[in-house]
Amino acid sequence: MNSILSIARKEFADGLRNRWLLAISLLFAVLAVGIAWLGAAAAGQVGFTSIPATIASLASLATFLMPLIALLLAYDSIVGEDEGGTLLLLLTYPLTRVQMLVGKFLGHGAILALATLLGFGSAAVAIAMLVPDVELNLLLWAFSRFISSSILLGLVFIALAYALSSVVREKSSAAGLALGLWFGFVLVFDLVLLAGLVLSQGRINPDVLPWLLLLNPTDVFRLLNVSGFEASAAISGVMQLGQDLPQSSALLWLALFGWGLLSLGLAFFFFKRREV
Repeated sequence: MNSILSIARKEFADGLRNRWLLAISLLFAVLAVGIAWLGAAAAGQVGFTSIPATIASLASLATFLMPLIALLLAYDSIVGEDEGGTLLLLLTYPLTRVQMLVGKFLGHGAILALATLLGFGSAAVAIAMLVPDVELNLLLWAFSRFISSSILLGLVFIALAYALSSVVREKSSAAGLALGLWFGFVLVFDLVLLAGLVLSQGRINPDVLPWLLLLNPTDVFRLLNVSGFEASAAISGVMQLGQDLPQSSALLWLALFGWGLLSLGLAFFFFKRREV
């Protein structure tokens, strides 16, 4: 346990030294507060609109940013240590590969979780202080749900970054694969799904379609943050398929946790088989 905590402290200290915590927190805070007040500017309305609309807009923002930041934070965790010659040194200590990976995961996860809490939490505080007659209970519930799911989504992609970093031999290859993974989950998956629906001309069983969204953690995250609100207008495009999922909220939480376990399992699998 001491070995795991030592690795976690090292990764957290590296994140502080590299200004990761400060940069992510400021980015999330500025964008979150801006979206809370300017999210409806395209419709000619400036100012806070509603909690469901704000959460839906923030979820769209986090869908793009959380995976990208998580991948950038962790893509070189294994291959970077190998190129720097420290991976072999670390493995000569009484430290197993599982302990090393868990320590890195805890350290990177702590950076991402704290930055997410500080950044997006600032928007909740600003709304509570500046918006009169806001429903504080709904605000607290909505932002707690949003921040928790954002952290979990980030952890999924941190673990996926470890898996990529364990497979390749160069940091440049890890960066390229990380970018490709981000494009695949955030942009390409939904386009392929929509194209498949159009080209199939109704031959796909409609009962199967909503379950396909569970194959993408970013879609699960977006559905999770619009479920439970009456503002169904926030759901558009391929996301409308998710409305047909049974017991959507509990199922979506379970799916996101499942993605986290699967991603971490892949990271363990590839790292344990990496030759040093």
